[in-house]
Amino acid sequence: MQETITSHVTPKLWQRILCLIYDFLLLLAIIFIASFIFVPLFSKMNSEYFKPLYQFYLLTIMGLYFIWFWTHGGQTLAMQTWKLRLVGANGEGVTKKQAITRYLLALFVYPFFCIGIIWIFFDRDRQFLHDRIAGTRIIKL
Repeated sequence: MQETITSHVTPKLWQRILCLIYDFLLLLAIIFIASFIFVPLFSKMNSEYFKPLYQFYLLTIMGLYFIWFWTHGGQTLAMQTWKLRLVGANGEGVTKKQAITRYLLALFVYPFFCIGIIWIFFDRDRQFLHDRIAGTRIIKL
C-alpha cells in the first residue's frame, strides 16, 4: 500500500485553504440547523450553564461531521469537491482514533496564530501539524 502514497501528490496549500473555507461554509449551515434544535430546548436554562453547554454541543456536532466523513471514505463534502482525501500515514483508511486525534489537535492548533498552517512551510512532506501528530496525510486524487 506504500505505492499508493507515493503515486499521489500532496495538494498545494491554496487547494487545502480553499477546501477549509468550503468546509467552514458547510459547517455554518450545520451549526445553524443544530442551533435551531438546541436553543429552543435549552434556552430557559440558567444562563451560567447555557453558554458552555451550547459551545460543547456545537464542538461535538462539528466533531461528528468531520470524524464520520474522515472514517467513512476519508473525504468531507468539501474534500470530495476538491478531490482531496485524508489517509493514514501508511496509506490505509483513517481510524477513529486518528480522526478524533486530528480533530482535537486542529481545535487547539488553529486558534494559536494558525500554527497548523504555518507548520506546512517547515514540514518535509508539506503536512499540517495536526496531520503529522495524528499520523494522517492529505493526498490529491
